[in-house]
Amino acid sequence: MKTRHGAQVVIAVLALAGCHSGDPGTPPAPVRSSAPSTGPGPNAVAPVSPADAPVTRMPAGPNLYTRLGGVDAIRAVVHDFVGRVAADDRINAFFRGVDIPHLEQMLTEQICSASGGPCRYTGKAMREVHTGMNLTDDHFNALVSDLVAALDRFNVPAREKSELLMALGSLKPDIVGH
Repeated sequence: MKTRHGAQVVIAVLALAGCHSGDPGTPPAPVRSSAPSTGPGPNAVAPVSPADAPVTRMPAGPNLYTRLGGVDAIRAVVHDFVGRVAADDRINAFFRGVDIPHLEQMLTEQICSASGGPCRYTGKAMREVHTGMNLTDDHFNALVSDLVAALDRFNVPAREKSELLMALGSLKPDIVGH
């Protein structure tokens, strides 16, 4: 899928998500990562203990985290995404001097958690991280287009892209304009 740059990129991606050509009764195959599992260490994702886990009713069938392929697949997409951001002249200046392994870890935790996985985001609040950066809709949309390109590289189906972008899109008010 080609993405458009500008204010409509999120809307376009969500609208195109309805174009998934697979059988609606068949869940899409999970994304398969070629990234090796790192196990414990600096790239390990913080699990949520059962005492910390919120009690919610889950819909029948695999959740988004499972359909994405789990933490290793998320980590692979995040790694590709961060590489795209680093090469993107529209936004890469905001990431100069950033601890990239830490950024990848935080993004992996955030996506894992937002998709219903067993992770807990251990980073700072989005508003706190982005205050003073004066990010605009154009910056946010550039970031989204880089994420969509990374998801496309790993053949993430439209349904999963849509669900993930909706979950992450809710963070926009805490990122843009502060």
